Amino acid sequence: MRRRPIGTGARRCGIFLLAAALLVVSLTSAQAADRLRLAVQKTGTTAWELAVVSAFGLDKDAGLDLAVTELASTDAGKIAILGGSADIIVSDWLWVARERAQGAKLTFYPYSTAIGAVMTRDAAINSVADLAGKKLGVAGGPLDKSWLLLKAFALRDNLDLENSATILYGAPPLLFEKAAQGEIDAVLEFWNFCADLEARGFKRAIDLTEVEKSLGAKGAAVVTGYVFDEAFASAHADALARFFAMTKKAKQLIASSDQAWEAAATRIGTTDKAALDIYRKRYVEGIPSRSVAAEEADAAALYKVLAQIGGAKLVGPAMQLDPGTFYKGAAGDKAR
Repeated sequence: MRRRPIGTGARRCGIFLLAAALLVVSLTSAQAADRLRLAVQKTGTTAWELAVVSAFGLDKDAGLDLAVTELASTDAGKIAILGGSADIIVSDWLWVARERAQGAKLTFYPYSTAIGAVMTRDAAINSVADLAGKKLGVAGGPLDKSWLLLKAFALRDNLDLENSATILYGAPPLLFEKAAQGEIDAVLEFWNFCADLEARGFKRAIDLTEVEKSLGAKGAAVVTGYVFDEAFASAHADALARFFAMTKKAKQLIASSDQAWEAAATRIGTTDKAALDIYRKRYVEGIPSRSVAAEEADAAALYKVLAQIGGAKLVGPAMQLDPGTFYKGAAGDKAR
C-alpha cells in the first residue's frame, strides 16, 4: 500500500481555501462598483466632465460604474428619466418643479450657474432700454426661462419688450448664425453659444446673472442640475454622494489642470484657441460654490417671478417652488 506523504492533504486544503478566499475578494471587488445610468447631451458640458472622469480614472476611484448614453437633445434626456431608462440626467430646476407639480417625484442637485446673455455687436445696445426698436433673437420659445426673466426685468422699467422690439424665436444654432451674419441686432442665447459669439467679437450687453440678481436672487443662481428620482436617491444615497464628489473633482481639474482641460476640449466642436479660452472661463465661472439651501432660496424667489409672468403654461399648477425640488441628501448640504 502506497503511503501519502504526511501533510499533502493539509496543503491541498490550504491551497483550496486560499483560492476560495481570493475568488471571494475578486468577486467583492467586481461588485463594489455601483452602476449609475447617465443620459447626457452629446454636446453638453457633462460630456466634458465625463471625458475628464475617464482620463483621470475618477469613476474607478469613486467605486462607480458609469453607463453613459449620449443624446442629441435635452428633451431626449427628460424622456429617458421619466421613462426609467436613465438614473441621472442634467436639466433645470424649473422643469423639475413643474414635473413635481404634476405628480412626478423628481429632485435636483446643483450642477452649474452658467446662463446666457443678450449678445450684440451694436455699440449702442448696453441695456434693456436700448433694445426698443431693435430686432432681438430669442433662443428657445416664448416660455423660455431666460426670456421670461428678461421680460420681467424690462417690465420693471416699464418696457414691454414684446411690443417695443421685434422678437424672433428660434433654435440656438439658427439664431447664432443670424446674429453672426448681422441679420438681427441682438440675440438672447444660451451660454455656450454666447462663448462662440464672444470669440467673434460680440459683447455681453445684458448678462442674465445680473438680471437674476435684480429679480431677487442673492448671488449667481444655479440654472442646471443633476436630476433623479426620489426613490432612486433613497436607495442609492451613498453612490450619489460619491458621484457628486467625483464630478466636483472633475470640475476642479478642468479649472486648474491644462491636461484636464485638453481632455474636456476634445468634446467641444472647435479648435479655435480664443473660443476655447472663453469656453473655459465661462464654464469655471458657472461652478456653484454656495450651499444647496442658498441655491434653493434663490430658485424660490425667481420661481415666483416666473410664475407671475409665465403662469400655469410655464410652471404648472404650483405657484410656489415645491420644497422637495432640491435634493438635501448630499454630505454637507453643499453645492458644487
